[in-house]
Order: sequence, then structure tokens, then C-alpha cells
Amino acid sequence: MSSKAGGAKSTRKVQGVKVVADNRRARHEYEILQTFEAGLVLTGSEVKSLREGRTNLAEAYATMKRGELFLLNSNIPEYREANRFNHDPKRPRKLLLHKREIDKLANGVQREGLTIVPLKIFFNPRGRAKVDLALAKGRKMHDKREAIKARDWGREKARLMKGG
Repeated sequence: MSSKAGGAKSTRKVQGVKVVADNRRARHEYEILQTFEAGLVLTGSEVKSLREGRTNLAEAYATMKRGELFLLNSNIPEYREANRFNHDPKRPRKLLLHKREIDKLANGVQREGLTIVPLKIFFNPRGRAKVDLALAKGRKMHDKREAIKARDWGREKARLMKGG
């Protein structure tokens, strides 16, 4: 990926979907059980900052407050040209989901002790900012090692089958 002027990261497009940020660490740290697509309530300067590809999901997670879902610890840096109308980079952002999906997520967190982690932020073909959320179970260190071994073995098998 080439970088744009000003040091902003470029984003990649997949069939009209413009991926802004990918939380690869979440796939390593957690076992993904179910995924959901949620809308984001953003200010104008946040949208412009996202369009430049500037965000970080490394420490982000979602939580329930008064029956609503919020994305916490996601860092969307200030938009340079917004000057005094800028946003707080670490503010909680409301997530938009159907009531049935919110209930399913709340049930997983309360009863089963699962975590809601963001997997990626993207713009859909209509230009709306969306976030892929996952209902996930934290992996222990030995589980992570097993996953790495299984992945490496799969690559080795593919290489051997290819004849190389």
C-alpha cells in the first residue's frame, strides 16, 4: 500500500467496500464466534479523518450502556483542517444495530462471559461508515500457540501438495 501526502495510510477497496482499519490482533487474541455489521454515529470531522484512513482499533472494544452499544478506546485522530470544530479522538461512539442483534450481543456478554471486539471499520458501497463486530471468546496462551501451529501446518500441507 502506498502512502498519501501527509503520511496518511491508504485504504483498500474490495467490491465497492473501502476498508479503513483492520484489527488483525483481535483474530489472534480471540476466538471469533459470530460477527455483526453495525453503523457508527460520527461527527463530520471523524468521517473526514476516516476517509483519510486514519484510525486505530488495537485496544478498542464495545460495551452496553442503558440498552445501547458503544465503541470504546477506538482512536480516530483529529482531522487537520477542522481546527476548532474537531472531535475528541478517544470519545465513545454509538453503534447502530437492530434490537434483536443488541439483545444477542448482550446475552453473549452477560451469560457466557464473551467480549465484543471490532474487527474492521469500512465504508459500504453507499458511503456509510460501518464496523464489523465480533462476539468473541478470549484465547489462552496455549490456544494461541495451537492456532499458530495449525495455520503453519496448513501452509506446509498446501506447499507440499503444490509440489514445491
